[in-house]
Amino acid sequence: MANSLVVRGSTSLSKRDRALRAAQYVRMSTDHQRYSIQNQAAAIATYAASHNLMIVRTYADRGESGLQIKNRSGLIELLADVGSGEADFGYILVYDVSRWGRFQDIDESAHYEFLCKQAGVKVVYCAEQFDNDGTLLSSIFKNLKRVMAAEYSRELSVKVQAGKCRLAGLGFWQNAYPGFALHRELVDEHQRSKGLLGRGDRKCLQTDHVRLRPGSSDEVAIVRWIFHQYVVDKVTGTDIARQLNRKSISNQHGRPWNCRFVQRILRNENYIGNIVYNRTSRRLGEKPLKNPAHMWIRAEAAIEPIIDRSIFLRAQRMMEERRVDVSEHEMLARLRATLKKRGKLSTSIINETIGLPTAPTYRAHFGTLRKAYSLVGYVTRRNCDFIDFREHWVGEVADLKRKVANAIEEAGEHLVANDNADCLLVNGKVGISFRIARRYGPEKKASHSPRWNIERRRRYLPPGWVVAIRQAEAKRTVLDYLLFPTSDLVKPIRCTEKGLSHYSVRHFQTPEALVRTVVALTKRPRATRDNKNRNSRSSGRSR
Repeated sequence: MANSLVVRGSTSLSKRDRALRAAQYVRMSTDHQRYSIQNQAAAIATYAASHNLMIVRTYADRGESGLQIKNRSGLIELLADVGSGEADFGYILVYDVSRWGRFQDIDESAHYEFLCKQAGVKVVYCAEQFDNDGTLLSSIFKNLKRVMAAEYSRELSVKVQAGKCRLAGLGFWQNAYPGFALHRELVDEHQRSKGLLGRGDRKCLQTDHVRLRPGSSDEVAIVRWIFHQYVVDKVTGTDIARQLNRKSISNQHGRPWNCRFVQRILRNENYIGNIVYNRTSRRLGEKPLKNPAHMWIRAEAAIEPIIDRSIFLRAQRMMEERRVDVSEHEMLARLRATLKKRGKLSTSIINETIGLPTAPTYRAHFGTLRKAYSLVGYVTRRNCDFIDFREHWVGEVADLKRKVANAIEEAGEHLVANDNADCLLVNGKVGISFRIARRYGPEKKASHSPRWNIERRRRYLPPGWVVAIRQAEAKRTVLDYLLFPTSDLVKPIRCTEKGLSHYSVRHFQTPEALVRTVVALTKRPRATRDNKNRNSRSSGRSR
């Protein structure tokens, strides 16, 4: 019944007036029966039928939290259509205030509703006991509902966290993915195994729980080898990672090893049978916070141990010995002694030297490693021109991004706000990411060709296009502008001029030429945009 009343966007409704047309927005964060998409659609359809409204659009967010607008593509698309002035409906029907969002700042919820109201589109909450008509009483009730929706999420977060801490204390696994050589096993209320959980799998019954168990014998052997290398053979984490990569052994994420992953193995109490939970907290989409040790939940002997406890404790002592808490004067004295002994300095040398603070510690205290080097009288041979000119190139990228954004808006397209500062999102669908193609060399041999490096920087880039400003030999000069699809930047691009031909790259000598092409690529087809206007004109003639 509900689906029969939902008219999709492609349906022609030329005889209907805009004031009698409505779009519905539905959202479901989990498979909860009360707020299922079908139940919301049925209630909205009943409201629309009783008020002589025809639903001509459906915007949906399935399995998305209402705490933030990020990742809610349905609401983003709805606001984009309304903000563009091309919406062919006069109402937005929502089940209730909580489906619009459980924003922790109720002003954010009001802001999105105000954008719709400003565009002449009214938001209606169909299941609420008040009419959203702007009167004093309705405004009070609406804001109270927004506060209640936000408070519900806060209270639920506290209850869920308390439940997880209790289960973790009983030895059940509460995190997403375990470490290397550890598997998640689903058990029922009688602790009987129901099989292993794969990546992305999760339990569906409240009576079921998840325990950890050791992985394959090969994976267990690798973990034991790592501890033996570090504790007995005194091999650094960097060298251990290098040996694993030479053997083509991937970590638990299927990626190459590095020193950080090795350190995680060495510090993981799961390998001696313990489960430690609540080291960090991340509630309601906020940034993770480190909790003090007294808030940690530790369940001992919850897993079959892989590593002997004495070996594990020796590894912890060795890592603690590398942690030093000294004054800046002593840090420089130790760095000067290392320079005298090794004859040079580098990030790897600093990190490998026992008793010396790590390279990030020097950066935190002195700003950059080069400043620390200069204080001990060492001049690095590395070309650091790009670091010196970083602000210049950041300004170049910002200026180009501003030109592209202005041109896109002048062309009638809509830019959607997003959390990615170096990316524009056009019409909520097409992303334009901005990068610098940094020039390297030739520094050692003049016969070598220069190379350009374009970093990916983020795990996820919205599908669309990448704009790169290519650096010339003079470090403050632009050589040209590159444009290529995002799919080419699966990993960082490091290649010569000849190597660029292997990618779908377009070259532009001026920013104006680049901007014109970007606008043409992101512009919606005219037929699609004019279809609504044509329907409106024919509707007027039929009347």
